[in-house]
Amino acid sequence: MDLPEGLTARPYSAADLDAVFAVAAAQQQHDIGRVDVERADFEADWGRSSFAFDTMTMGVYDGDRMVAFAELIHDGRAEASVLPEYRRRGIGTALAHWAEDAARRQGYTSIGGPQPQGSDGERLLEKLGYEQRWTSWVLQVPEGTAVPHRDLPTGYALREATPDDYQAVHDVVEDAFLEWSVREREPLDDFLAVTVRRPGHEPWMLRVVTDPSGEIVGTAIVVMADDESGQVMEGYVERLAVRKDQRGQGLAQALLVDAFEQARQHGAPRSGLSTDSRTGALSLYEKVGMVVVDTWVNRGIEL
Repeated sequence: MDLPEGLTARPYSAADLDAVFAVAAAQQQHDIGRVDVERADFEADWGRSSFAFDTMTMGVYDGDRMVAFAELIHDGRAEASVLPEYRRRGIGTALAHWAEDAARRQGYTSIGGPQPQGSDGERLLEKLGYEQRWTSWVLQVPEGTAVPHRDLPTGYALREATPDDYQAVHDVVEDAFLEWSVREREPLDDFLAVTVRRPGHEPWMLRVVTDPSGEIVGTAIVVMADDESGQVMEGYVERLAVRKDQRGQGLAQALLVDAFEQARQHGAPRSGLSTDSRTGALSLYEKVGMVVVDTWVNRGIEL
């Protein structure tokens, strides 16, 4: 890697969790004015069977201090952060080139990721030839906002999932997301690593809707986001999916409202989620009282 004099680079490990989180948190605080990322986000990704530290991570160090990092997530997706005080020194460019080379070695066909619109990261990727693939929005139900209850159609039921439901939930999520997401199907074990095995997960956080025959036709997955003191700040709907032949009946709205209600009952003052321009779902979320708080641009490059 072509780094400024005095800096070094090497793959990191699970023991570097605090250092990776500190860099990511500092970047978010600088770019969007708050910290949404959690240590559990990294722990969950690192727990996937498809993840390998030695080939999919790279940290940049000033002495013993990590000042930047990058890691591969899957084909088409990488994450990277640079401490604000270390920017404009070529570190981001070096990490982008590392990610491209590492992705090629993994057999990936493209690489990229989301950056806050107009941020240093987004401008850098544009300069490096990364094309805009889609726009993403972070939405929230503001604290104190009342969200009207949504009734289900006759014969449908909404409940907490059980371990016997995991395969069906995975199928509903992957079938729905692969209608617009160009990637390989996520293995069940990787899905479980970032959902039910994610640190802090509790059974109530995985919600399902069943049809009159008892078959799972929709799901919502909730993550409870804490601040550094451990106080719950937000109930975040990580994934929301309804089977294609079951749409148009209000199931998604019912799942969303239920997720918000459950999160509030478990101490979250507000709820949030993200969506992007590929899904066409922005209006759905606005109908249940959500408002856009951030806009992100996903840029990528073919390999």
